[in-house]
Amino acid sequence: MKNSIAITGNNLKVEDVVAIARNNQPITIPDSVIKKIGANWQAIAQMLDRGDVMYGLNTGIGGFGNVRISKNKAGELSTRMLRAHASGYGNFVDLDIAKATLLLRLNVLAKGYSGVRPFLFQTFVDILNKGVVPLFYDKGSVGTSGDLAPISQMGLVVIGEGTAWYQGKTMPGKEALKLAGIKPVPLAYREGLAIMNGSQFMTAIAALNIFDTERLIKQAEIVCSMVIDVLNCVESAYSAKYNRAKLYEGQNVTATNLRKLLQGSQILKQPKKNVQNAYSLRSVPQVIGATRDCLNFIRKITEQEMNSVGDNPLFFTKEKICLTGANFHGAPIGYTQDLLKTIVTDLGNLCERQTNNLMDPACSGDLPAFLVKSAGLDSGLMISQYTQAALVSENKILASPASVDSIPVSANQEDHVSFGNIAARQAREIIRNTEAVLAIQLLAVCQAYEFRKPLKPSPAFQAVYKLVRSVSPTITEDRAFYKDIEKVVPLIRKYKVLDAAEKTIGKLK
Repeated sequence: MKNSIAITGNNLKVEDVVAIARNNQPITIPDSVIKKIGANWQAIAQMLDRGDVMYGLNTGIGGFGNVRISKNKAGELSTRMLRAHASGYGNFVDLDIAKATLLLRLNVLAKGYSGVRPFLFQTFVDILNKGVVPLFYDKGSVGTSGDLAPISQMGLVVIGEGTAWYQGKTMPGKEALKLAGIKPVPLAYREGLAIMNGSQFMTAIAALNIFDTERLIKQAEIVCSMVIDVLNCVESAYSAKYNRAKLYEGQNVTATNLRKLLQGSQILKQPKKNVQNAYSLRSVPQVIGATRDCLNFIRKITEQEMNSVGDNPLFFTKEKICLTGANFHGAPIGYTQDLLKTIVTDLGNLCERQTNNLMDPACSGDLPAFLVKSAGLDSGLMISQYTQAALVSENKILASPASVDSIPVSANQEDHVSFGNIAARQAREIIRNTEAVLAIQLLAVCQAYEFRKPLKPSPAFQAVYKLVRSVSPTITEDRAFYKDIEKVVPLIRKYKVLDAAEKTIGKLK
């Protein structure tokens, strides 16, 4: 299949998740994966024939884990289990998250430890490739055993139940399968639990969060460089010699990017009014650099989770044994998404303080208050900075770690849970809020430049300024600024600010 991504269970990257979930890139399955899944299923049949007791296959689950189920009822157990576990609440998740969740669950099944028939696996592949998107609610996961409620609701579609999105419409899962030419699959023993028992929903959100945050960081560097430029800051804070005295890779990458972004500015050649600038301006390499280093760690853990056997129990084909444990536990994603919440929240802190430096004459030195000429008659961007403050404060509340909490469930059988899903969803909300914080900062710095003309800022600044002015004209008098914010946020969210800068000066690190 042209431009397809092979799913093997072993080498999926964040970029692959984005390509499939957002850009509709198809997947292919190597023959070796199908053979591995088939051999695993045959091993389970032999284990059943010799009378092995296997959790979730011929027993109940959770608090009913010690209740034996006859072999002829095991398929019915799978179906009832899937229905009962589909007990979430809230709103349907975004389509990219839903697709990413299905993709990551397929990647787990492809490893050949979960005990499913190749037929069921291939049906899920067809669902993904043919554009049927199983829909499920965003709330209800405690993160152990994995994301049971949402992934169960997702799994209903394969049996012709639940809800799906297909060709631009939301419809019953059965109807979507019929339109796509896919037959529903009656479940066999084990398959109900195999569909649902993992952390792939939280991991799907985490993967998309990482991708978006990497680009948010670069765009923050761009906008911060514009503030540094327009305020004619002391450049030694961004010099290679100064930053190399500290050994953090992220700090030195950010400092390198800033030097590249600031190159060619006429404003920065003017006499300096300060010996050094406010912390929010001179500590950009240290703060944003630290977000880079943390995000590298978060990516490493997330990609390990993406390619791990997040399931329970596991069936080992060669040894013909069933082992139980807690590989579904979402602690790694919970901890790292809580860290992501912290670093993006502080990124917003930094950007808001820089906006204040632009709008307060006591900080900027010679720019008019709130960046308007007719002070008093016009309020300028005064209240837009209030919105920044509200978003940053909300982020601080959302940044409180979810993974330190635990509420026992299933009659204390499952007495420690991760709440990793909550951490991932909160991180996504913080990213969205910070995009708006950055958009308001961008409005402010472009308006500040109006008072620096005819001096030229850096070429990167000029390119981004032109982009912003294509949707938000110069402020000459007050207007309803929510409209400007709504138009500038997509420039951040869709990485257009990054594209404009890089087309002018080349790729940032």
